[in-house]
Amino acid sequence: MDLAQFQTQNALNFKDLKLLQQALTHRSFVNENTGDDLVDNERLEFLGDAVLDFLTGDMLYRREPPMPEGDLTRLRAALVRTESLATLAHECQVGEALRMGRGEDNSGGRERPNNLCGAFEAVIGALYLDQGLQAVRDFVMPMLETRLEQVIAEALDKDARSLLQEHSQAEYNLTPAYRTVEATGPDHEKEFTIEVLIGEQVVGRGVGRSKQAASQAAARAGLKRLRSGKFVLEEPPTQPPMAPEGG
Repeated sequence: MDLAQFQTQNALNFKDLKLLQQALTHRSFVNENTGDDLVDNERLEFLGDAVLDFLTGDMLYRREPPMPEGDLTRLRAALVRTESLATLAHECQVGEALRMGRGEDNSGGRERPNNLCGAFEAVIGALYLDQGLQAVRDFVMPMLETRLEQVIAEALDKDARSLLQEHSQAEYNLTPAYRTVEATGPDHEKEFTIEVLIGEQVVGRGVGRSKQAASQAAARAGLKRLRSGKFVLEEPPTQPPMAPEGG
């Protein structure tokens, strides 16, 4: 998807298209190509992260009825976590417009939550520089408000690991176990994939920038599956009886 299509898709109209192009340029693209004008989106990602934090906090503070500080903090964390912003990036088709290196692209980079989240934050940072805070508010608030209703309805701001443990122990008398399946990326941008098991069965999988975030995502996926009634705990295989010694 080119810049014109991306802007049409998202009702955007950048004055400086170079800012939008930078926001949609992954570091791997810069590494594989030459050009003095090539700049990746990491600085814009930093700025967009700060802008989103402010706008999310402002939205939550103004809600009625007033929320206590602990609820505000939990909800904001749920709204701006990697998987939430990656979901918004999917809605905006950020992955289709992102410039990235062939290696990153071929390994599924356009679907990777870290890449989508970072690029979405970078677009926010670019829009802020191009048109100011009100333009960002107009663009992102409808998405954040819709996402907030999902977070509240599905209790995505709660500690998913604790909720899953309570559910698993009550239903199956088993404590969930977590295992790291994969860790990819450089040290400063690691992405972890973690599975959660009940008994010997995988019930959920999650991805995050830290093991804690990935395990929470896995627990949320597990809870969703358990609550849907689609998970059936299989009985562990029984050992065959041992033959008596001595024939």
